[in-house]
Amino acid sequence: WEAGVKSIKHHLSRVFGSHTLTFEEFSTLLYRIEACLNSRPIGPLTDTIEDYVPLIPGHFLVGSAITTSPEPSVLSVKENRLARWQLIRQITEKFWKIWQSDYVNATLQQRTKWQKIQLSNEIGTMPMVLIRNPVLPPCKWELGRITQVFSGSDGLMRVVSVHTAHSEYKRSLVKLCVLPIEIESHCDNNNNTKNLIKHSRLNINIQENWVIE
Repeated sequence: WEAGVKSIKHHLSRVFGSHTLTFEEFSTLLYRIEACLNSRPIGPLTDTIEDYVPLIPGHFLVGSAITTSPEPSVLSVKENRLARWQLIRQITEKFWKIWQSDYVNATLQQRTKWQKIQLSNEIGTMPMVLIRNPVLPPCKWELGRITQVFSGSDGLMRVVSVHTAHSEYKRSLVKLCVLPIEIESHCDNNNNTKNLIKHSRLNINIQENWVIE
């Protein structure tokens, strides 16, 4: 939590610059940034494979997904041509662009447990993944499920087929991030499987010794 607050303050100071905002404008900016932070996906909302709606912090705060009105981007507009409301939108977009990239790179893709997840070709056992897409507007994330894996000549998996709510395409693994809850559940399943195999081998050894005696 403290690391997240530190990261937010760092990125906010970078995009805020020397701008001077009124109390109402600054409050509006913080509310918009709060919506960005609480829109990050944690895991799948349901167990249905065809459901691509993620569980987000907003569900715990307001009981539903966070929605935003579609707005044209103002990133390319010069600041001296912006109205006050457009300036707030531009600062929000800059923050979103930097924070989203930092969150994906430093938080999701740096999790060592993601490297331990064993993917199979069985549809329905694949975790929900976040597809990196830097052009999405604030509070928007692209999610999908892996339906097929492709291994290279060296036997290592580098490309997968991802099915989203609108289409299906191939993506490199470096463009995908497994959601935090999915990582924990798959690691727990792997540990349970290992424990089951371990106990099964122990039972077999006990039975063999009993027969020999």
